[in-house]
Amino acid sequence: MPKMKSNSGALKRFKVKKNGSIKRGSAFRSHILTKKSPKRKRNLRSEQTVASVDNARVKKMLNKA
Repeated sequence: MPKMKSNSGALKRFKVKKNGSIKRGSAFRSHILTKKSPKRKRNLRSEQTVASVDNARVKKMLNKA
């Protein structure tokens, strides 16, 4: 049996934390930033966690399940 391949796009976007939750970046941060308020952009900087309903799907893409 060959090795399972991880989803390379998922490897670049997600990291599994020690407690098992998954870190992700915020959306809406790439362009058209002029119309967004400084407060909104500042809050988008912080890391987010993947929703609990999506945890299993993301871990399967990362071969961590």
